Amino acid sequence: MTMWHAIREVQIPLLATMLIAGCATKLLRMGRAAAADGRVGPTALFPMHLRRPVAIALCVAEGGLGIGLIVTAGPFGQPTAANCIRIGCCLLFLIAISALIELRQTRPDVGCGCFGDFSTAPVSGRTLARSALFAIAALTTYNLGPISRPATTAEVLRLAAILAAEMLLIAALSPEVGEGLVRLGYSEPCELRDVPTWRTLTALRRSKYWRRYADLITSDVPVDVWRELCWRYIVYPARYADRPAEVVFAVFLQHRRPVVHVALVDSSTGVALESPTGKRGSRGPGRAAVRRLANHLSPAFTAAGVQAAPADMPFSTDL
Repeated sequence: MTMWHAIREVQIPLLATMLIAGCATKLLRMGRAAAADGRVGPTALFPMHLRRPVAIALCVAEGGLGIGLIVTAGPFGQPTAANCIRIGCCLLFLIAISALIELRQTRPDVGCGCFGDFSTAPVSGRTLARSALFAIAALTTYNLGPISRPATTAEVLRLAAILAAEMLLIAALSPEVGEGLVRLGYSEPCELRDVPTWRTLTALRRSKYWRRYADLITSDVPVDVWRELCWRYIVYPARYADRPAEVVFAVFLQHRRPVVHVALVDSSTGVALESPTGKRGSRGPGRAAVRRLANHLSPAFTAAGVQAAPADMPFSTDL
């Protein structure tokens, strides 16, 4: 195996990895933002109503081409299908270069969006050079036959060295590397943490405390939701011992497995009641805060005649 042939073979897994990673990070961004808002990437060049369809089409193209490179790396699809996919990759990166040049001229404050939320830095010459490198890499794979397994240890080491050198070059051309290192070394204070209400409600419904009090709750929709520093409080109407009550949940603001505390209070008096398990409220450092807020606010909710919001209405009572 010659050096040139080894360089060409390395481009297939490298391009496939980059395309699939770009697709995955874009999908993750769209899932977290609930919409492609166009704050990053060439979708900002399109009207608002077209940004989400364009972002989805781009994800499909990247994911499809990445998978296609892997499928046609062997004998399958040789040579016609393999060449079509490789030329498609080259065209995709050439189109990306044109879009990034336009984006740099019309929206210099917008990132390229190549890897979702990691690509928020404005488009620079490094970003354009990286796309050009990928286009050239895709072009070099045209008419490349099936990738063969290295026969000797020397060939394995040569392929690993080529891949490492190219990865270092891509890292040098990628602003996302610096952004990723900053994020790894930064721990956001919980008071500033942005956790959507829907995520808090989802985590709550998966907790043991929800299952413990679910039989008492009389509505699928909370009567109120508010935030205090690192905690989000959620009030559900309930009925306990043939009298109206309220279940107040306190959910710590973190994305995975948040701590949950709970208090059961009388709607008329605001007095904490015994839980179905025979304990008053919840155990732990958040118990006093839950009970104090529940006792203070529950009578006010009842006196004001607060009604449950419709199921499709977003909660906007967060502080």
